[in-house]
Amino acid sequence: MPPALQDIRDAADRIKSYAHRTPVMTNESFNQRIGAQVFFKCENFQKVGAFKFRGACNAVFSLSDEEAKRGVCTHSSGNHAQALALAARMRGIAAHIVMPENAPQVKKDAVAGYGGKISYCESTLQAREATLRRAVESTGAALIHPFDNERVIAGQGTAALELLADVPDLDAIIAPVGGGGLLSGTSIAATEIKKGIRVIGGEPEMADDTFRSLQAGKILPPEHPKTIADGLLTSLSELTFSIIQSRVERIVTVSEQGIVDAMKFIWERAKIVIEPSAAVAVAALWEKKVDLSGSKVGVILSGGNVDLGKLPWQRAP
Repeated sequence: MPPALQDIRDAADRIKSYAHRTPVMTNESFNQRIGAQVFFKCENFQKVGAFKFRGACNAVFSLSDEEAKRGVCTHSSGNHAQALALAARMRGIAAHIVMPENAPQVKKDAVAGYGGKISYCESTLQAREATLRRAVESTGAALIHPFDNERVIAGQGTAALELLADVPDLDAIIAPVGGGGLLSGTSIAATEIKKGIRVIGGEPEMADDTFRSLQAGKILPPEHPKTIADGLLTSLSELTFSIIQSRVERIVTVSEQGIVDAMKFIWERAKIVIEPSAAVAVAALWEKKVDLSGSKVGVILSGGNVDLGKLPWQRAP
């Protein structure tokens, strides 16, 4: 069952001693370019540098002592892996993490630094899931899926809960979408707190399975996704698809160049370090993929974990 608003409020109470209440920031140069008042919810300042800590923390601290003693397990390309490893360390339990071999090195290093026990696999969803099944069978650890988990979704929704507490008269909220945990939690919190608010998902054109799935009315798998927004390569689950289908107004897709340009602008003019996946939500406004002129718009900057040796605007010598 999808979480309710009360589940999100309960999650906020559960994680408040562990997670940061991240700031909401604005940038006048961006507002002028877009023609709207934009409020950035800076989850790049969250622990592990991403919103994922909210969901992982809520899931880990929701476990009974009996469940927790066997540890936790997941698969992730990076941010959820870091989040679960840190939340598990805070609770004093083991975290078994399945990561694709091509995950960014900065994220591999962070997972190891938080004490996660990493098993590497090929960079396909099938390989991730098969390796994860073996890990669960061998350890008995509790599976904490990156997004197909109501406690994770409730935790992710706490970002929108805070945003609307700080800026209650928002007309719209934009969040990036990969597996759909953040967008699902955001849409539940936003539409329950403020009737009529527009909730919009941002997705790379080169990994547009959510956009296509909503058009088709059923989950469609990714078709050779290739995007610099590496955190958005996963497909929806039945749970996240059903929530997004019922609560999200639309999904807009953005170009790879738009992601780079939006990311670079936020770095240079707003002085905020964001990763490409976070820039996807910004690019929805940057490329004017939805008309929000004159509106008050919240944008959830999902994370800021970047390999500084491979910035997308750098050119090889």
